[in-house]
Amino acid sequence: MTGKLWDIWIVGGGLAALCAAISARRMGASVVVAEAAPRHRRGGNTRQSRNLRIRHDAPGALFPGTYSQADFLADLNTASKGEGDATLSRLLVERSADLPDWLAGQGVVFQTTGIPESRKTAFFLGGGMAALNALYATAERLGVHILYDHPVNELRLDRLPARAVIACCGGHQADLSHGCINRGTPFATGDVLRSLLAQGVAAMGRADAGHLVAVDARSPDHDGGIVTRVDGMRHGMVVDAAGRRFQDETAITGQTRYAVWGRLVAERPGRWAALVLDADGIREAPTGIFPPLQAASLAEMANMLGGDAGSLEHAAQECGRVRRPPFFAFPIRPGITFTCLGVKVDGTARLVTADGSVCANVFAAGMIMAANVLGTGYLAGGGMTIGAVFGRIAGEEAARHVLG
Repeated sequence: MTGKLWDIWIVGGGLAALCAAISARRMGASVVVAEAAPRHRRGGNTRQSRNLRIRHDAPGALFPGTYSQADFLADLNTASKGEGDATLSRLLVERSADLPDWLAGQGVVFQTTGIPESRKTAFFLGGGMAALNALYATAERLGVHILYDHPVNELRLDRLPARAVIACCGGHQADLSHGCINRGTPFATGDVLRSLLAQGVAAMGRADAGHLVAVDARSPDHDGGIVTRVDGMRHGMVVDAAGRRFQDETAITGQTRYAVWGRLVAERPGRWAALVLDADGIREAPTGIFPPLQAASLAEMANMLGGDAGSLEHAAQECGRVRRPPFFAFPIRPGITFTCLGVKVDGTARLVTADGSVCANVFAAGMIMAANVLGTGYLAGGGMTIGAVFGRIAGEEAARHVLG
């Protein structure tokens, strides 16, 4: 690489980066992908993903039913609480329609049997890691140069490493100062994001916002993924560190329950809680990746959890679902899926500065710019679609810029 001026330098190694790299390379640009992770941990949060949200006007092999542009835009507006950029939201929805075909053309295989009941999303066969492996193979075959163990801690707008740069390196969820367990990649430190904002790039979203879910407190600091989620609260009771209930467990239902419990636990002292179940409840609750704590009495369980026995026994009486020994518990902390601070982009995925000017040769795709569309909200499968759609746009526009 010494002495060569590359056309495009891409920071990051997940779905957005690979879609950008493949798109740019197919247009004839020379491309480098700088991935902070070693090869066996490549791929960012895509490693923990499994589906894309796709607009489609007719049922097909990947989807039952239809999901119109109006439906998709309505869901985006609800998720973002109206904070999403209308032009970029329409662009996302329009460009999502051909994603399955385009990704399949790059070697990605989609699940067509045993699909979860969703008319809105397409699922990767083998999950995000299988999709990543296919995309990396295609990128390498096309001549994209991959640098592993290559973190980029600063991106200077006045001293770029190539004719154009695309930032696809996520948010700042791996900075554990937020006090949550990071469910995703440990390499999303936010260094490039902070560097760009410090140089006058306009910010979108909020630094103190993120998508939270309730996870087992024994999870690793990073990379736990979906298997660390705690569920089954309606079959028992959830208590804080003092052994007190703080929510009617049966009132939280539906797919949003994970996020609601994540927020509620984050609001508790020490950002900690515990799900307590009795001998009947443990049979009804979903199996967790970690074995439950077990005690012969509530007093013993309180001792194990470090709470007050009287408070725990009172909570059980109040709840009415925790009666028959033995008793079981899962300690809980909030797990963060992604953060909601990003950079502003225009319809060509170029960075926009605080004074409204556009950076001609610096682009962004993926979670580092997702707040343009999602605000501080969450939409299942939406993050992957944002990465793929704006990754392709950034790759195409960067290639046009450098090739003339």
